[in-house]
Amino acid sequence: MPVTFHVLGPLEVRRDGRPVRISGRKPRMLLATLLLDAGRVVGADRLAEVLWPHRPPRSAQANLRTYVSSLRADLGPSLLRADGAGYAIDVGDGALDLLEFEAMVDRGEFAEALALWRGAPLSDLPGSPVWDRRLEPLDQVRLRAAEALIDRRIQRGDHDGAVSELRGLLAEHPYREDLWGRLVLTLHSGGRKAEALRAYATVRAQLVDELGVEPGADLRGAYELILADEALPAVPRQLPPRLPDFTGRTGEVAALSRPFSVAVISGPPGAGKSALAVHAAHALCGAYPSGQLHLEVGSREPGDLLAEALRGLGVPGVPPTVGERSALFRSLLAGRPMLVLLDDARDADQVRPLLPGNGSAVIVTSRRRITELPGAVLVQLGPLAPDEALSLLGSIAGGDRVAREREAALSIVAACGGLPLAVRNAGTRLAARPGWSLSVLRQRLEDDWLGELRDVRASFDDGYARLPGEAARTLATFGLLGASAQPGWVVDAVLGRHGADDVTDLLVDVSLLDLVGTDAVGQPRYRVPDLIGRHALERVPAFPLGRESAGPRLDAVARVLAAWTATAEHAMARLPTTVFSLTAARAPRWRLPDRTLDRLTSDPVAWFEAEHEALAGAVEVAAGAGLAESAWGLAAAMVPYLDLHCHLGTWRRTHTSALAAARAAGDRYGEAAMLRGLAQVGLYQDRYEEAAEGFTRSRRIFADLGDRRAEATSICGLGAVSQFRGRTAHSLGHFRDALSIFVSTGDRHGEAFARQAIGRACLKSGDLEQASESLGQAMRLAQELGDAHREGCVCLQMGHLHQAMSFHQHALEIFESLGDRHCGAYALQSLAGLQAARGDLARASTGLERSLEIFQELGDLSGAASSTQLLGELYRSAGRTGLARTYLSHASALRRNLPV
Repeated sequence: MPVTFHVLGPLEVRRDGRPVRISGRKPRMLLATLLLDAGRVVGADRLAEVLWPHRPPRSAQANLRTYVSSLRADLGPSLLRADGAGYAIDVGDGALDLLEFEAMVDRGEFAEALALWRGAPLSDLPGSPVWDRRLEPLDQVRLRAAEALIDRRIQRGDHDGAVSELRGLLAEHPYREDLWGRLVLTLHSGGRKAEALRAYATVRAQLVDELGVEPGADLRGAYELILADEALPAVPRQLPPRLPDFTGRTGEVAALSRPFSVAVISGPPGAGKSALAVHAAHALCGAYPSGQLHLEVGSREPGDLLAEALRGLGVPGVPPTVGERSALFRSLLAGRPMLVLLDDARDADQVRPLLPGNGSAVIVTSRRRITELPGAVLVQLGPLAPDEALSLLGSIAGGDRVAREREAALSIVAACGGLPLAVRNAGTRLAARPGWSLSVLRQRLEDDWLGELRDVRASFDDGYARLPGEAARTLATFGLLGASAQPGWVVDAVLGRHGADDVTDLLVDVSLLDLVGTDAVGQPRYRVPDLIGRHALERVPAFPLGRESAGPRLDAVARVLAAWTATAEHAMARLPTTVFSLTAARAPRWRLPDRTLDRLTSDPVAWFEAEHEALAGAVEVAAGAGLAESAWGLAAAMVPYLDLHCHLGTWRRTHTSALAAARAAGDRYGEAAMLRGLAQVGLYQDRYEEAAEGFTRSRRIFADLGDRRAEATSICGLGAVSQFRGRTAHSLGHFRDALSIFVSTGDRHGEAFARQAIGRACLKSGDLEQASESLGQAMRLAQELGDAHREGCVCLQMGHLHQAMSFHQHALEIFESLGDRHCGAYALQSLAGLQAARGDLARASTGLERSLEIFQELGDLSGAASSTQLLGELYRSAGRTGLARTYLSHASALRRNLPV
């Protein structure tokens, strides 16, 4: 049996349409309070405040439970529920008039919504300040619905019905001048001039006698129109023609089809703001039969725009001031709401005087995100989706033609950046040249896209010309920095000043810089849309790049690279391991403020993860610009992070680019640093010949340049190559040579590495005494230096030496805490080996599977072969011969693919 509740008037409850008696005032007040927050828990304290507004009795909670029990008896047990320290009532769809009213208003069903009101809400109950928080906004919604219903009556020509509704509202709100103004104009429009004048006299007397004020400008403007006995002009129909091939923007069109007073469509040049506005405006014409106004706003002043609008409305003598024109404009539209399209507005200040007030709707287009207009619907346009762009291209150039050359068509819309203006430009070029294949236009766009898309160029030129100098420079520099999203501080580096948020905000507001989100370290990130960046590059001559621009004459790009280098080195120094790091001493640095720097790099791994792609892109930019020291210095600063997380692809890519730049600049130290880094990647990827060659060449250059420490890092690499090739004696020789250099140069981190490497080689050769001594020395050094990563590496070897799982477990915990999955996989593998030897096959199998998965993900063939081999042996010992044979066969195949 459905139960319905009615609060828009005296409280009523009905079951199957029949009244349900709720006994007692307090239970009724309790029910009313719950209904005002239907579906949400209302706390017991708040309920007590309603029931006993002055002072609740000591028995308040017990009484409250009694009233709830009484309501459950009247309504049924399922509707009211206790929840924590309060109660809630759950009502079904359509069961509460208040919720139905709000839903109807949202749907624009104003007459049906207002019909639900039977009087003042809960008028049979004493009331409560607690209820006011819900009822006062509800009354405003009712007022807006009533005004909207009046607008519809006026639009249909039902002036008498509108007058009746207005008088009803004025009985409730006798001092609302906007309602009096609408009443005066509606009476006049309905041919009741004498009544209109009497209505004005009534409200003027009321305001003067009771409040001591004269009517405001809008109401006086309505009165003056009547005195002049001006006939209302013909209905203006000023909208531009609708585009017959308008395509896409389904969500945006839907947003503009719902009721609104102001909607702002913003987006970059060429995004189709005007096309969408015109399309939406034509769809709304039927709702505004009193007329549609269209104004090309541009850089014009509000006074000129208002004068044009008033002339369009048939006003022969335009008032002299902006305020008077704005008041008259509002007065004219108060009695007959219209649709107003303001195209290409500059900002909110330009738009405000042109807003007509209640009843009318205004669509504003602007390159700027105008967010200062209260209650405005904001529609931000980006590029079209590829299928929408293809559809638009086909509608102009021919659908069959586009379908035949779909690949070329996709390339064309991609070259157009999905911008409707650019796609339209391309389509008209094709339509004008039916003999062209789409591949011809694709090639021409690749060669000179701005020359082909002249309308786009003109639009971009106009937008660029409006920018201040700093904003233009920033735009062009972002174009040079590539497609990666950049952190906000890059703008500071471009301009050479801290706190350049004003420039960033301007570019975002005018839709020339996209805010793509906030990264893991809390930085907002920005990207210039591709076409806009390319256009900006063509407008600004290439910046002078090169070594001569160092120091105080750093150009914008070099200064950004200098900031990347300084920040990356600061973050690198905070990583858990930085052994063998090399720096470009002569590379320029531009330092962020200390507070900013410390905040960004407080978690250095998170910072590198957030900036991974941007850093790699910066290396490419530096290399392409011939800034060799910046290129290889930045690449080198990334190495500890890339090593820790095994990002070998990025490592190889950045070092290859920087190596070419260093060689082109004759920078031998940079060449050696990059050769050593690439050799390390080769070692990790089991390319032993390549690694040996790189370590040898870098060692030779470092030796020629007299950098003994750097030479020792290359010697350690040669030792590792020999070790992986099974040449233990050779590896020991290399590691001992490196150790001698590290000790003589005072590099204790390098010394710890070399002693650990010697211990590992001795362990491999069976010299357990020397292994124990070297590993013990390495452990002491690592702990003295606070080098947790080195301690983990030594623990791994000590676990092998002593056959003790505790060492392997400690190593695994260290590597997992540092986020080093690669070394962690080796710890898992070693721990599993001991577990298997002690008969714990289940845990051993789990650990080996995990290590195998990591090795495969990271591309470590040697590690994968070892884990696969151990899994085969484990399954064989468990008697699972078929599975063992599969793993052992796979391990053999992996080893055959390993370089020798």
